[in-house]
Amino acid sequence: MRVLRALVRRKLALFGLVIIIVVVTAAGLAPWITPYPPDRQMFDGLTLEGAPLPPNAQFWLGTDLLGRDLLSRLIEGARTSLIIGVAANGAAVLIGTLVGVTAGFFGGWIGAILMRATDLMMAFPALLLAIVLAALFTPSLWIVALVIAMVNWVQVARVIYTETRSLSERDFIEAEWGIGAGRARILFRHMIPHLVSTMVVWGTLGIATTVLLEATLSYLGVGVQPPTPSWGNIIFENQTYFTSAPWLVFFPGIAIILLALSFNLVGDALRDILDPTQKGRH
Repeated sequence: MRVLRALVRRKLALFGLVIIIVVVTAAGLAPWITPYPPDRQMFDGLTLEGAPLPPNAQFWLGTDLLGRDLLSRLIEGARTSLIIGVAANGAAVLIGTLVGVTAGFFGGWIGAILMRATDLMMAFPALLLAIVLAALFTPSLWIVALVIAMVNWVQVARVIYTETRSLSERDFIEAEWGIGAGRARILFRHMIPHLVSTMVVWGTLGIATTVLLEATLSYLGVGVQPPTPSWGNIIFENQTYFTSAPWLVFFPGIAIILLALSFNLVGDALRDILDPTQKGRH
């Protein structure tokens, strides 16, 4: 509750939190609130010449090239983006935390091998690596989530490793070793609780990166495949009609930007609240 009250007092964080709540609510209620089935091709959704309709009283955000309601597809696409964002980033945080804590706590040759493997992964451009991995598998929602997790865990591992090494040198940890405390007690009673705030911050900030990466992969045609709507593949399907039907690209683009910005604003505020020593350093 203390964290929530602190978030609410920050205007930008509150704005981001409201956007996230709206998107999550819309995604969760998508089967009941979408005006039309997202994949329904409607005859009255096209002009007599077969062109998509601009925003109007019947179709609030207009229709696409097949006469489908764009608002319905955006709401359904929010589910895809959030599922991938939460699942992929959750997996990335767990993998990164496991690698970082293991390397930082045990050190020695175990830490050296894990950190060199992390450095090797960081040497590859994340987007290029994700494209290669996505191209090797049959793209689907869960495959895309897995691919994104495989390229995003390295930053978390590096941060957690640094935090763990710093904690290992603190006086209270040295005191625990001095009284004969076991590794399990030190790790789970003292190390992990001090890392939770870092995990929460990176979990929040990472969702923004994940949403953008999913949209990029879908835009490039190696992400979530039609007919499953995602904000990225909606742009991909309609990009060639940007000049004649700009709403087909504008609205999903705004949705991606707003959601990514909102998670960044909330994550940035959480970093200040949970770790006041970082305030003003970013």
